Amino acid sequence: MRPDDWHLTHDLDAFLDRAGDFLRSRPALHTVPLTVVDSLRRRGPHVYGTEDPLFGALDTGDGVTGVFFRTPPHRLNLTSLTEEGAEALAERLAADGHRFPGVSADRDTAALFAAAWGRRTGVESRPVERQRLYRLGELTSPGPVPEGRARVAAAADRDLLTRWHDAFMEDTGAHNGQDAGAWADSRIAYGGITLWETPDGTPVAMSGVTPEVAGQVRVAPVYTPPALRGRGYAGAATVEVSRAAQASGAAEILLFTDLANPTSNGLYQRIGYRPVTDFAVHAFG
Repeated sequence: MRPDDWHLTHDLDAFLDRAGDFLRSRPALHTVPLTVVDSLRRRGPHVYGTEDPLFGALDTGDGVTGVFFRTPPHRLNLTSLTEEGAEALAERLAADGHRFPGVSADRDTAALFAAAWGRRTGVESRPVERQRLYRLGELTSPGPVPEGRARVAAAADRDLLTRWHDAFMEDTGAHNGQDAGAWADSRIAYGGITLWETPDGTPVAMSGVTPEVAGQVRVAPVYTPPALRGRGYAGAATVEVSRAAQASGAAEILLFTDLANPTSNGLYQRIGYRPVTDFAVHAFG
């Protein structure tokens, strides 16, 4: 396998012409590139940053076997790779002068690429986050349902969604480069946020879902303000958004959790989500 077997481009359409079938072939494991690419197509190439995104596909002549994307200034994101594929990519990106703050991939691929990148560049890496991908099995309520009801967020909720988006990013450290207002507008446009509100109409939690792509949707983000946690609001909102995704015909309903948070992992398993595989983030430098 040679570095030139990695085909790089800034052209989203050209990338999808080459790698679209590969991405759609494993929609659960490829949920992140599928949803990011969909967002770039719908909202423009600079939704995650001012620089042009970079895409790559590994094709030795027998079809695509691996993919990466990067939306600068954010980390590299990889699909599953062999050790040879990771080595070839590290050599190609290093030779082309690319630099980035880290890598996100399934646990084994992230470790393989981080090691290969260190050998090529001398840059040290360290694992900074462990995530688990879950798939919904049989949906169940996690316990007594709190008083109130679920409703889909509307234009009148824009300021609330903007504040909660920023608070969620601050809590998780998952800064994605999106403008909070533009994110809220996009979610409102397709009904992508469900709020749980108390009987007096006060919103107390939100649970979101990405647009359906290749039969999969992903639940994200899930947020409750700190003073309101521990009352079942997030669980109730997530049950409702998961039920709506099922009713819409989505074949796979997915979500990620931070493995350092046992509360959320326990909650989602009680709702009916089952582990698929583990992912990791390695920081460089």
